Amino acid sequence: MITCFIRYHIDPTKKDQFMQYARNWGEAIPRCGADLVGYFAPHEGSSTLAYGVYNIESLAAYEAYRARLKEDPLGRETYEFAQKEKFLLREDRTFLTLASGPHGPLVKF
Repeated sequence: MITCFIRYHIDPTKKDQFMQYARNWGEAIPRCGADLVGYFAPHEGSSTLAYGVYNIESLAAYEAYRARLKEDPLGRETYEFAQKEKFLLREDRTFLTLASGPHGPLVKF
């Protein structure tokens, strides 16, 4: 199991657009095969950092998931919404493996 952390830099004047974006992915991501932990919007501190977090079995499963997401009507709509509204200033993905308990088994490297 790997976890994808998406770090977004968002326009702080367009937090409502990010919230809609997050709700849409909240429906599309699980339907397309990833285990969504959630989307997190700015609350205190930075007004420009937001995160999306989900688990997926492997990088091969990730590639298949991304293909399904591109074909999903809400996935396409959400991507186009982000392009149109321009509230995402930067988006970075990092894939990590759980390395400690108690939330899961330790991974041997």
